[in-house]
Amino acid sequence: MAQAMRTQSSPPPISLFSTDGKSHPLQDALMAATLILGAVAFVTAFFHNLHLLSSWTGLIGILTGAYGQFISVTTRERFALIIGLGASAFGFFLGMAHGGLFGGWLG
Repeated sequence: MAQAMRTQSSPPPISLFSTDGKSHPLQDALMAATLILGAVAFVTAFFHNLHLLSSWTGLIGILTGAYGQFISVTTRERFALIIGLGASAFGFFLGMAHGGLFGGWLG
């Protein structure tokens, strides 16, 4: 009865990096990119003359975060992606209100 002597594996300890004990480099990279783009879009949205930066970083952050949500594995990744998506969307919408993606370059 060798199987009876085996110890039961305990659940992994709570980790800030991965809740399933595996590494997810692509998901972590998308999560970091979305958070950075969201932070830039959010901060620059408060300045009227930076509407090009806020709208483009917001748009790229939304697209990056949406793909990250699509392939995310853990709750930690999804939570951080939603924070980044919200900040990106806020920056994108205010950037669009202040002048848009092209800011008068087209038309």
